[in-house]
Amino acid sequence: MSSNENKVSSTLLAGLWKENPVFRLLLGMCPVLAVTAACKPALTMGFCVIFVLVCSNIVVSLMRNLLKPHLRILMFTLTIATFVTIADLLLKAFQPEMSTALGPYVPLIIVNCIIIGRAEACASKNDLLISIVDAISMGTGFTITLCVLAAVRELLSTGKIFELTVLPTVEAGGWFVPWTAMMLPVGAFVTLGLGLAIVNVICKKKQA
Repeated sequence: MSSNENKVSSTLLAGLWKENPVFRLLLGMCPVLAVTAACKPALTMGFCVIFVLVCSNIVVSLMRNLLKPHLRILMFTLTIATFVTIADLLLKAFQPEMSTALGPYVPLIIVNCIIIGRAEACASKNDLLISIVDAISMGTGFTITLCVLAAVRELLSTGKIFELTVLPTVEAGGWFVPWTAMMLPVGAFVTLGLGLAIVNVICKKKQA
């Protein structure tokens, strides 16, 4: 396997585990805590982040040799803001209910540390292929993390996942008593904390 193929494969796997933006780098915490009460908004937010990541990385990679050091952050921000606006308008046009549910968190992707961090750390220093692979890897890792946290919270708070009944609740004649707290901010912090703990334990066992 050539060095370029090795770099592509390592970049592709990095965002899924070794450099997972949430569990390993602790980036983008605002949407992680805010939109993971249910799976649908979490998945929608993940797709928006993937779209913005891929598009902004492509543009930054293509113009990397033209960037002036003192203007690079400004250009990154303008590029990211353009694609966030496109994602927000598409969401409002085709998924108005989901746009309302996500509220201000889609526009806030502009200041998401994951997006600007990958533009600075990867896209501004690598060719187009590596930049796209990095964006897909980081975006997918972020989306999977959101969906895992959201699945746990939605299941424990409503007995459902993606609005499909998994645990029949007492109100519906079943046995499960919903944990209302999991829908609240405390549920987000508890779920994220447990997720971080599990990942840290796994990493320490691998190192040992």
